Amino acid sequence: MAVADLLALINEVILNWIRLHYFYWANWCGLSTCTTRYLVAMAVADLLALINEVILYWIRLHYFYWSFLAIYPVCSVNDVLRYAATDCSVWFTVAFTFDRFVAICCEKLKTKYCTGKTAAVVLATAGVLFCLKNIPRYFTQKPGTIIDNMPWLCAMVASYYTDPGWVAYDWTDTVLTPLLPFAVILLLNALTVRHIIVASRVRKGLRGESKGENRSDPEMESRRRSMVLLFTISGSFILLWMTVVVDFVYYQITGIGNNLNESQWIFTCVGYLLRNLSCCTNTFIYAVTQSKFREQVKSAVKYPLTSVLRRINKSPS
Repeated sequence: MAVADLLALINEVILNWIRLHYFYWANWCGLSTCTTRYLVAMAVADLLALINEVILYWIRLHYFYWSFLAIYPVCSVNDVLRYAATDCSVWFTVAFTFDRFVAICCEKLKTKYCTGKTAAVVLATAGVLFCLKNIPRYFTQKPGTIIDNMPWLCAMVASYYTDPGWVAYDWTDTVLTPLLPFAVILLLNALTVRHIIVASRVRKGLRGESKGENRSDPEMESRRRSMVLLFTISGSFILLWMTVVVDFVYYQITGIGNNLNESQWIFTCVGYLLRNLSCCTNTFIYAVTQSKFREQVKSAVKYPLTSVLRRINKSPS
């Protein structure tokens, strides 16, 4: 019964999360269907990553060590789900970055690619592929102990660090998340900045602006807002994942396997903490970079003061 209640609670949270974010971004902020679907998908992937990584893994590990989540098949499935959710969170960010690159830099491709249908296909394909990619993780675990013929806990099989197949899988996993996304995001952002700078110079020349003039240009303002959203999300991703990347490179160069000393284990845990923080901060970044959201926040802050002043002005002298 406890398992069913927990699954029902998670299902309700996810559905409410999707409903809230889709309504908010599509109706309140006035974003396009394409952008809305990417933002909602990233928010849901972040939520799933937090549920599987933080609640079902780390909190269970520290506070509910011998709960049903510690049964070998359950913790093995959770291992698959938390890696799949993290992969989806990362690659949905890459997909959104590419979508904004096309929208800003590729006028001819924009009308065909930047649509709600294309976004749905891209997100669904990426989600299925990364779920399939993480299924082998179930077989990297073995029971940690047997109690009353019941397998408990999950321990990494020793061959994971020595078998060529598992070593190749580990390398492929880290290249796909996050090394390749690092390279793709940096490349797309560099191309986007280059395009915006060139386009800005051309538009200023066509509009006949001199160096001292600063006329309003709605097109460039729209591109600037898209650039702020794009760079804030991708910059946050790169900074918060950097420790995990450094930890992996160090782990591969030294070949220490799972034999970590205290300082190395602390560094690894800090990397996991920052990686999980990336999932926590993304949704707030999506909202704060929207001008309409900031306007509503300002209105909410000013409302008590303006209400008091209005009542004072209406009160008889």
